[in-house]
Amino acid sequence: MAQPYTLGNWVAKPGREEEFVAAWRELADWTMKEVGGSPSAKLLRDVANPRRFVSFGPWDSLEAIDAWRALPGFRERVLGIRELLESFEPITMELVTKIG
Repeated sequence: MAQPYTLGNWVAKPGREEEFVAAWRELADWTMKEVGGSPSAKLLRDVANPRRFVSFGPWDSLEAIDAWRALPGFRERVLGIRELLESFEPITMELVTKIG
């Protein structure tokens, strides 16, 4: 199988954007320190709609993603983040091709 990625589509509630960014960063920092299996994570903000964000990052395996999502620390953090959101869509993807 090709390298898996996690991707999240996030829409923050009005006025909660900076809280969301801080909470997402805390989740990403915790993941890097405690979980392993993911060497990096990125959070992008839509310049036309600053309440909309996309996060993504590569993983070593689908099993690493499943193990991460099953951890109590993951669930706790995501529940806290959801309070700041209008919507959230988590997606697992695989690399098909890349350039450069």
